Amino acid sequence: MAFVSHPRILPERIEERRYQMSMALTCLEQNTLLILPTGLGKTVVALYVAAETLDKGGKVLMLAPTKPLVDQHRSTMSEMLEGADIAAMNGNMRPETRRKVIMENDVIVSTPQAVANDLEAGRYGLDGIGLIVFDEAHRGVGNYAYVTVAAHNPGCRTMGMTASPGSDPEKIKEVCRNLGLTHIELRSEDDPDVSPYVHDVYINRVEVNMPKDLTDVIGLLRSMLDQYVRELTQLRLMDPNWPASTKHLLVVGQNLQARLSRGQKTPTVFRGLTVQAVCMKLMHALNLAETQGMSSLRAYLEKLDREGGISQASKGSKELIGRPEYRALSDIVRSTNVEHPKVSRAMSLVSQVLSSRNGSKVIVFSQYRDTCDLLVDRLSKIDGARVGKLIGQSNGGLRQKEQVELLEMFRSGEYNVIVSTSVGEEGLDVTSTDAVIFYEPVPSEIRTIQRRGRTGRMNDGDVYVLVAKGTMDEVFESTSKKREEQMRSRMERLNREISRERTADKEQHSLADFR
Repeated sequence: MAFVSHPRILPERIEERRYQMSMALTCLEQNTLLILPTGLGKTVVALYVAAETLDKGGKVLMLAPTKPLVDQHRSTMSEMLEGADIAAMNGNMRPETRRKVIMENDVIVSTPQAVANDLEAGRYGLDGIGLIVFDEAHRGVGNYAYVTVAAHNPGCRTMGMTASPGSDPEKIKEVCRNLGLTHIELRSEDDPDVSPYVHDVYINRVEVNMPKDLTDVIGLLRSMLDQYVRELTQLRLMDPNWPASTKHLLVVGQNLQARLSRGQKTPTVFRGLTVQAVCMKLMHALNLAETQGMSSLRAYLEKLDREGGISQASKGSKELIGRPEYRALSDIVRSTNVEHPKVSRAMSLVSQVLSSRNGSKVIVFSQYRDTCDLLVDRLSKIDGARVGKLIGQSNGGLRQKEQVELLEMFRSGEYNVIVSTSVGEEGLDVTSTDAVIFYEPVPSEIRTIQRRGRTGRMNDGDVYVLVAKGTMDEVFESTSKKREEQMRSRMERLNREISRERTADKEQHSLADFR
């Protein structure tokens, strides 16, 4: 095995891979958005670019969205780089301490908000920085702190890194504009210089049929939703040619709020707001019933009952819980012990993977905490399963330090199964696993790619996608596949567009200089 040889990289630390060196050279020449699948070494590319920057006397500022990821990058840089003072920084530090960190170190790894706040307050500038690295660069939209930091860039080299930029060309253009990136460098597992380093990931679609109690509940929810959607259509607030969806209903709500803010306090607007709110509640309940099961739906209905029972309850909540169909479905949900068939399939799959060979590890992804709790309880009953739960910080969840500790226990083998919400999809250093189970498909191509990237890093891996027949699962699965297929072709087209725009800008500047 050949290793990277560089005066600023410790010997025999990084395997030399041609595609990484090629991408690094591009990043040194142009401000580049680097797109590389999870597990194929985006950080190694950044290390090489950082080493070159240090060798030429520049400092490196690397930004990452979470404190655990900052600590992870600092640790990697410390293990690989030669003769560099490296420090981590975050918003918990005093401003004077952060200023000292910036001034006294060669490589600074930080959360973006801390740097953005300091730059806005004028505590220091970026004049000594030779390279800024934006990890998870697809976040660089709107008012995210990456955008603020980039606005203070005095002209140093920048690179963004992501495994999953998304399929929306306008959003990717916005990321490139916001972060000052003028080139896109893209590789996939199928590229000839990458494929020798890729392990096979087998995608397994696991279809389940719904039990009668669940189909009865789903039928009642759909019936109520259809009635309210018809009412919105009759009020001419909803487009009959656009399928009823959460996205459509959100647009209806935004339009109604806009009319209200313009002083249109009419019966149609007020009734529309009530009906739209009821539709949103029913849509969420339907999604839970179809993709999660009775326990998640039961918890949600109990929440609706509490909301509807208080004196300040909204008209929508009171109207919904007073409907006979709502009472009927509540009775079914409360009285049944039926679980979603995905639970037993998940148990079967986890058992199968763990028994396939010693030391096997599995990650199960679910969107909802209630489902995570249920899965932890059920999977813990499997012989040999040691199950941990990885959830976000909000509402009494895990602090970032606890998330890192849990993942360390997974790496060491103390846990061999992790049940995770979306917090495990991006950023955190989740070790490679033998299998990943999607409890439900997600409509986002970004999240699908990130979930899938948690297996197949060191060895071949399996991905199991649980799909409930005839439900929103099928819609989400189809949406994600379509968007992922679009992503690469759009990236290549967009790169040509950005290059043309850059050439045109240069020609304009040259002409202006000549005049």
